[in-house]
Formats: sequence, structure tokens, C-alpha cells
Amino acid sequence: MRSIRLDEELDIRVRQAAAAEGASVSEFIRRAATERADHTLVTGASERLADVIGVIHGGGGGQARDTGAAFADLLKRRA
Repeated sequence: MRSIRLDEELDIRVRQAAAAEGASVSEFIRRAATERADHTLVTGASERLADVIGVIHGGGGGQARDTGAAFADLLKRRA
């Protein structure tokens, strides 16, 4: 069994949402906690990050591939 403390604003929102669903506050919180735990434990990382995967584009690529040669050239110049 757990006890939780909510700040006043969240407590008001939870009570209003529970009433809107016709549920007790305890039942509302249990369902919310169950949904969140299921989401966290059942879905894989790729599903949780689906909205951000592939969003950033590196601008043509090639830079990381060329770092080995660039580092070797730098070492040769310093030697």
C-alpha cells in the first residue's frame, strides 16, 4: 500500500477528473498509475521515442566517416 501527496492544484484536477469519469479519486489514481506503469514497462524504447526518432538530420553525412583520416593527417603534421 502506498500513500501519495499531491500539490493543491493537482489534487483539484484529479478530483475533478475522477468526478467527470464517475470514479472515486482512489480508483482514478489506480487506473492512471496502471496505465503509466504498463506504458513504461510494456512498450520498448523505440516505441516510446517514436515521435523523435528520425527528426534530426545530420546534413548530408560523411563527416563522421572522415574523422579517422583527418585525425591521422593531424598526427602526421604534428610528428
